[in-house]
Amino acid sequence: MSRFSPRGIATGIGSLPFTDPVQAVEFVIRRFPRLPHWPQMPRRGAEEYFVFQFLQPLVDSGLLKVEHNKYFFDCSQAGWPERLTDFYSICLAAESGDTVALAKFLPPAHAASGFHAFITHLEKSGTGNVHFLKGQIAGPLTVGLNLKDEEGRFSYYHDELRDVIVRTLALNGRSQARVLSQFGRPAIIVIDEPAVSAYGTRDHLTMTKEMIIEDINAIFHLVFLENAMAGVHACEAIDWSILLETDMQILSLDAYRFGSSLGYYLPQVKDFLGRGGVVAWGIVPTLDDPFRENSDTLINRLKELLSQMAGYGLDPELVIRQSMITPACGTGLLSVDWTERIYELATKVSDEISAQKWH
Repeated sequence: MSRFSPRGIATGIGSLPFTDPVQAVEFVIRRFPRLPHWPQMPRRGAEEYFVFQFLQPLVDSGLLKVEHNKYFFDCSQAGWPERLTDFYSICLAAESGDTVALAKFLPPAHAASGFHAFITHLEKSGTGNVHFLKGQIAGPLTVGLNLKDEEGRFSYYHDELRDVIVRTLALNGRSQARVLSQFGRPAIIVIDEPAVSAYGTRDHLTMTKEMIIEDINAIFHLVFLENAMAGVHACEAIDWSILLETDMQILSLDAYRFGSSLGYYLPQVKDFLGRGGVVAWGIVPTLDDPFRENSDTLINRLKELLSQMAGYGLDPELVIRQSMITPACGTGLLSVDWTERIYELATKVSDEISAQKWH
């Protein structure tokens, strides 16, 4: 793991409540000039959801059916083997680095208007004070537990479907990393994987830790080929050992509500930080009213979490050096007022950490 010491730099998770991509990009650049992310805008409609942003090649190939706003795999359809063969031909070419094939996995303009507006802005205005550029994709577990086959079974438990999902997401991440890296700044691709909370629950007893780690690492492997960094975002109190045992470089969590849950995994956290890992503290609330907080109250909340780590022997200075500041989760379904407040607070907390004003 290469050394990455962001020292409290701020960024967002992904989604915003805007519908104008130019407005959304300008908002991100203004608030997070050092580490901007491209904005996802779910309020623009169904086409901005994960199916079209990250799985368009599966739709184009006919493997993933779209009917009346329902999305499913139909392995029983006539021509399935041929469609699968065609998909793997493109997939293998893209995995080998073929530029034309890889471009087919890039988030399309009709579904990821924020990504393309982000690229256009960088092309016209340059990188300015940008240190890093962030992209994001949906996680394989989250996708696999949302999409089903023709008989209503989760696609995650169908080996063939799970493989095409993982490969498609990995190539989407790699294509984003390649495009973002062309601006001469390191790219960061974060997997949004809230469904990892399903592990260990009664309805998913056949899901194994090894399956989750294998799939996430498969995505990381292709992202790393573009010299990009990679992370995972989860927004509940999960078994953090799963993610800490992957090859990720950035652990992103809702620290406002669930930061203390890391306390059960301090040996793994210590090892993660020791090998260069970064914790992105989602210390600014998104489910709770952000106007009830200010930078001081959030800094104090973060101090409590760091004290917990210091009690285990973790060097607070190391933790701060290996930290980022983010909202607890995306803001796509929140009001613009809340979103502005959330991003403002993230910026203020980040500035105080970077300036070492709170020691």
